[in-house]
Amino acid sequence: MSEADGLRQRRPLRPQVVTDDDGQAPEAKDGSSFSGRVFRVTFLMLAVSLTVPLLGAMMLLESPIDPQPLSFKEPPLLLGVLHPNTKLRQAERLFENQLIGPESIAHIGDVMFTGTADGRVVKLENGEIETIARFGSGPCKTRDDEPVCGRPLGIRAGPNGTLFVADAYKGLFEVNPWKREVKLLLSSETPIEGKKMSFVNDLTVTQDGRKIYFTDSSSKWQRRDYLLLVMEGTDDGRLLEYDTVTREVKVLLDQLRFPNGVQLSPAEDFVLVAETTMARIRRVYVSGLMKGGADLFVENMPGFPDNIRPSSFGGYWVGMSTIRPNPGFSMLDFLSERPWIKRMIFKTFADDLHARCPLESLERVACSTFCLLSGLHTPLGSLAPEPVFILLWQTTLPSLRQHLLVGRVSSALKFCEWTRGSEMKKRDQIGGCCCGPGRGC
Repeated sequence: MSEADGLRQRRPLRPQVVTDDDGQAPEAKDGSSFSGRVFRVTFLMLAVSLTVPLLGAMMLLESPIDPQPLSFKEPPLLLGVLHPNTKLRQAERLFENQLIGPESIAHIGDVMFTGTADGRVVKLENGEIETIARFGSGPCKTRDDEPVCGRPLGIRAGPNGTLFVADAYKGLFEVNPWKREVKLLLSSETPIEGKKMSFVNDLTVTQDGRKIYFTDSSSKWQRRDYLLLVMEGTDDGRLLEYDTVTREVKVLLDQLRFPNGVQLSPAEDFVLVAETTMARIRRVYVSGLMKGGADLFVENMPGFPDNIRPSSFGGYWVGMSTIRPNPGFSMLDFLSERPWIKRMIFKTFADDLHARCPLESLERVACSTFCLLSGLHTPLGSLAPEPVFILLWQTTLPSLRQHLLVGRVSSALKFCEWTRGSEMKKRDQIGGCCCGPGRGC
C-alpha cells in the first residue's frame, strides 16, 4: 500500500469526555439550561406583575390638576450683584418661635400688625404679641383647618387708624385694632362677574381709604392648594377694585396665573401685581391718560414673586417664593414645558406633596443697582412654611445695617437705619423680614 493510500484511510481521533458515570454530562447541561430559563421567566413575570398594575393605575387614576404647557426665558444669571452670599446669616432673630407664618405686616406708628397661620390678626408692641381679631373659629392646626379657621394674608393700615385685611377664605375686612372691632367689607362668598373668590390674597389701599385693590389668586383653588395652582398654571386669577363708599367691585385684569402681591404707586396712577407662576410683575393703570391699560413692569425675574411693598427710595421690595437658579437647575422651569410629568407626579404622589421638608436658613444678599436678598428657613408647626426671598427693584441703594426677624413670612416690616454720607434714619418696608418696634437696624 502506497503512502498516499495510507493517508486516505486514516481517520482523525475525536476527543472523548471521560466521566465517572457514562451519559451524565448531557443531562447536567440540560438541567443548567432549564434553571436559567426558569429564572428568566420568573424575573419577567415579577417585572410584569409590578409594571402592569402601575401602568394601569397611571392610566385609570385621575390627576387632580390639568397642567398647561408654559414657556419661560432662560433665567437671569445669578452673577455680579445677584451672586449668592451669606450676609443675612448675621441677622438678629426676633419673635422667633412665637409667630406661626406671619405673611404681610403693617404698622401704625411704632406698633406692628400681622396675620398668622392660625387665623389671627396680632399686634406686636413692646416685645408682646396680642390677638386683636380672628375671622374664623378653631381649631387651627393643619392646612385642612384653614377654610374654617381663616387665613389673614394681606394687611394694610388705613387713613383712620384702622387696618384693612384680606383673608384667603373669608374676604376683605376692616379692623379697628384699638377697639377690637371687625367689619366685613366683602365676603368671599360673593360672586364677582359670575365667578367666586376662592383665594383672596393681597391688597393695597388709596391714601384716602376709599378704594382697595386686591387679588383673587384663583376661582378654582384655595390657598391650602396653592401648590396645585402653581403646578397647573391655572389662568383664572384676577386683580379687582373695591369701592368702600359705593361697595362696588370691578375686575381690572383677569386671566392671570396666580396673581399675588399688589402695590399702588405713590402717585396712585397704577397698580403693580405679581404674577407668581409666570415670574413677572404686571402694571395696571388706574388713573390718568393710560387708565384701563396694562403692560409688563418686570419679566423673567430671578425667582417667582410673592408680595410687593414700596421702598422709601422710589423702588419696590418684592418677596420671592423661590428662586430660579442660573447657573443651576430650576425644577419649575423644567416642568413648565412638560405637563405630562406634572400629571404623572400628581397622580401618584398628590397626597404626599403637601408634606414638605424643612428648609434652610437665610443665605444670600446682594446690593448695588439691583438688590436680591433670598433664603429659606425651618418651618414652625404643622402648616407649610413661606420661604423668604427679597428683591429690591431699585436704581440706587445706600449702605445699610439691619436686624431681621426670621419667621415663616413672605412680607413683613422692618425699621432700618440707612446711611448715605451723613447719618439719616428712615423707615422702610421689606418683604420677608421684620424688626421689633424701636429696634435699630
